[in-house]
Formats: sequence, C-alpha cells, structure tokens
Amino acid sequence: MRDPYEVLGVARGVSQDDLRKAYRKLAKELHPDRNPDNAKAAERFKEVSAAYDILGDAEKRGKYDRGEIDAAGQPRARGFQGGFRGGAGAGARGGRGPFGGNADFGFGGFENGGEDIFDEIFGQMRRTRSGAGAGPGARANRPMRGADRHFNLKIGFLDAARGCKRRLTMPDAKQLDVTIPAGLVDGQQIRLRHQGDAGRNGGEAGDALIEVTVEPHPFFTRQGDDIHLELPVTLDEAVLGAKIAVPTIDGMVAVAVPKGASSGTTLRLKGRGFPLKGGASDQRGDQYVKLKIVLPEKPNSALEKLIEGWVKSHKYDVRAKYTVE
Repeated sequence: MRDPYEVLGVARGVSQDDLRKAYRKLAKELHPDRNPDNAKAAERFKEVSAAYDILGDAEKRGKYDRGEIDAAGQPRARGFQGGFRGGAGAGARGGRGPFGGNADFGFGGFENGGEDIFDEIFGQMRRTRSGAGAGPGARANRPMRGADRHFNLKIGFLDAARGCKRRLTMPDAKQLDVTIPAGLVDGQQIRLRHQGDAGRNGGEAGDALIEVTVEPHPFFTRQGDDIHLELPVTLDEAVLGAKIAVPTIDGMVAVAVPKGASSGTTLRLKGRGFPLKGGASDQRGDQYVKLKIVLPEKPNSALEKLIEGWVKSHKYDVRAKYTVE
C-alpha cells in the first residue's frame, strides 16, 4: 500500500485539523453516490478511507510515523523497523554491538535486546524443521482486526433535534441504515460495530465511523441544549399585546406577547429545546424567543400623524445613559 500521507496529498507534519479537511475534500469528490458505476473512483475512495484510518487516529499516526506499523496498519517485524544498515554510512550510529567494537549492523537498536532477533530467527528455523510451519512465523498467521472505515454524513437541524434514520452507501455498494439519535451535536461521531473492513485470519471486522455534520437552520440557532430564535412582531402586537404563533422544533405553538413589549424582549419556552445529554428521555433544554418590532415596509401617513400627535404629550428619552464625555 502507498504512503498514507501521499494518498491524502499532505505533508508529514500536517496538523490533525488540516488532515481532516484534506480527507473530507477527497471523500466528498470520490464518494460512490457522486460516482456511480465508476470502479476507479470507488477504489480510490477505499484507498483514501484506509489512509485516513491510519492518520486520522492520533495513536495510529504516531505508530506509523515511528515505523511501528506499516501503511496497512499492520505491525512491522520487531527489530527491523530501520531496515538493514551496514558499514559506516549515513545509518551507522557508532554504538557498541553485542560482540564488542563500534559497529552497527542496522537491526534497529541491536544493542538493546538484539538477541530477540536471533531468538525469532532460530526459533522459526526450529519450527520449520519440526514441521510447525514454514511461513514468516506465527505472528503473520495470528488473527488481525480489520481497518475502520470513515464516512461523512450531513443532516438538517430538525433531524438532529428530533432524531432520524439515514441510509449510507459503502464503497462496495453495500448499504447501511444509520440511526441518528435525537439531540446529536454537530461533528459527533457514530460508530457501527463490525461494519468496516473484514479481518484477517479469522480476526473481527473493523467499524464504520460516521462523522455527522448538522446543517444550519434559516432561523433557529443552538446554544448547548437550548434553541434561540429572533421573531418579528408588529407595532400593535408589541404595544397592545397579542397571542402569536411561534415555531418550535415540535411545530407551531401559541405564545402571549406582553403589552408594551420592546425589541429585545425575550420569552422563554420551557422544555422546547434539544434533549439533555445523559438526561431522561423527556428532559429537554428551553427555547428562547427574542422579539423584534418591525414597522410596515412602506411609510404609512395615518401612522405618522398618529405618532406625531402622540409624541407631543408623551415624549420620552431612551438614550439617556448612552453618553460619552
């Protein structure tokens, strides 16, 4: 397999955030839903997902950078991470070997436990002579867990609030039904056990890891488990008070606007927010409705005359505190 950094088109020192952005861009371009019947794109999508499975996990990325695992995520043979280095070239370290003298035979730390190499080599020779197998050793035949697969999924604001089901198409055309829990947070990851790559030598399959993006709503915003809404009201509704219909994630509800309400007056609708994380199924945040007085779009002469007559005997100062010396 190719170097995961090369597959994702990023430098080795790239941040995890920029790495994630590069992966998302490629996954979006290569996704099977956008490239139906395109075997080349499907194979490339699979390669990109496998590369991100290594580098997207900080622990795996560290192991890869240190040479402890290969590009497929499999452990490298102990003691050979550095490759063979002989003589006094660029790889020579000049430390003392196990037989004395200043020599480095390139076995990646030969002086610290180099005897393990010979134990492994001669142990394998003994197993081969005894008929216990002639392959690269028992380690190569042990069960290996399959790689995780990474996916991105977009849902609407109301779907995140209420919960929903979505169908996800895998690179091999297999379809998975994904349950989105009510109250899901933007960027939250959903794990589907054993829906990743198949394991080796009887090992369990990897998982499907789905990162969910919640798209913004035209007028609702989320703050924690609460929902905020700026709602326009007419001049007469603010002055005289009124019962108005207010949108919530559960539908429209009737709310009383108090007499003399000003722009910025905030009404609280208890229990109309998102489900509380870790709380009971019926526990939810609140919805806050901020009123905004909106005048008619076109000037109204009758309203102007009314205000002109009223202000002569009811003049008041709303900016008395807004002064700078």
